[in-house]
Formats: sequence, C-alpha cells, structure tokens
Amino acid sequence: MKIFINPGHGGSDPGACGNGLREADVVLKIGRRVETYLRAVGYEVRLFQYGGVEGDLYTICDSANSWQADLFVSIHCNASGGTGTETFYYEYSTAGKKLANCIQRQIITSLKTRDRGLKTKINGGYDSYVTKYTYMPAVLVECAFIDNPTDANLLAEREDDFARAIARGVTDYFMLEKPLPDVIDTPTRR
Repeated sequence: MKIFINPGHGGSDPGACGNGLREADVVLKIGRRVETYLRAVGYEVRLFQYGGVEGDLYTICDSANSWQADLFVSIHCNASGGTGTETFYYEYSTAGKKLANCIQRQIITSLKTRDRGLKTKINGGYDSYVTKYTYMPAVLVECAFIDNPTDANLLAEREDDFARAIARGVTDYFMLEKPLPDVIDTPTRR
C-alpha cells in the first residue's frame, strides 16, 4: 500500500502561528513520525511538504495522483481560538469518510482532545482542495488549535502521540477495507 503524507504549508508559508509555534514546523515533525511508523509496518510512504508559492495545492495533488497513492493524509494545525480535533474528507467519498473516522477516533481516544467531528466543508463553505482533487481516499486532519494554549501544549509536547494516532488510524482503515476470506463449506465431524 502507498500512503502519501502531506504536512501542510512549509517554505515561506508558516501556516497558522501561536504560542511560539509555527504550523509548518509542527506538522512536519508529526508527518515524519507518521512516515516512520507506517514504513515500520510495511507501507510504502511518500512525505511531501511544499509551501510558499502559487500552485502548491495543485503540485501536492498532482504528486499524489502521479505516484498513484492508495491514501492521502494532509496534516495541519487549526487556528481561531477554538479547541479540539476535526478531520475533513471529500463529501462524495465513502472511503474518505471511513479513513477520516479512523484517524479522528484514534486522535480523540489517544490525546483526549475535544471531538469537533468529521467535516466536508471548510468553514461550512468550500471543499478542501486536497481532498477534492486527489484520486484516492483523502483526508485533511486538523490536529489541534495552535493558538489555544492547552492545544498548543499538546502539539509541542505530544507530537509522537499525534503521529502514532494518525498511523494507527491508517492501519485501522486498511483493516476495515480488507476483503473477508472465502468461506469454504466443509462437513462437520461428529
């Protein structure tokens, strides 16, 4: 299985900032750990962070599509004074919703963040570009709020826990998607 990991922002684009943290830095650390965990269980993984110039989102999606990834996971930090975790998927992707649910559940269970739920529209209005324009099941994970002191502390101190939760969510998804073995009807012995 091929997993494309996209830590959001990067380059000249720091993403959201707060409490002495920059989103691009935090999610790159998480993404690298996710990559390590997924490789350890045998998945082929490509990590790609690309930021700061026009066309980044197209380049990211094109890279995942050209590589023919089986799954796409974009990792982010939220901002705006809230708290908790939310995961986005493309509204017409049943598999994307399953993947989002697996990752969301693992983060909420492991880190005890507020469950902001699964969502299809950012700010209630538009689709996430990366979930809409990738050919495989795709999610955008907003791990926690970088501008909330409690959430920021989790982002700074528990990067590994976020990474493990995301990796477990991916493996959970593949367990759900495994076809059931054929059942062979054999006579029972008496």
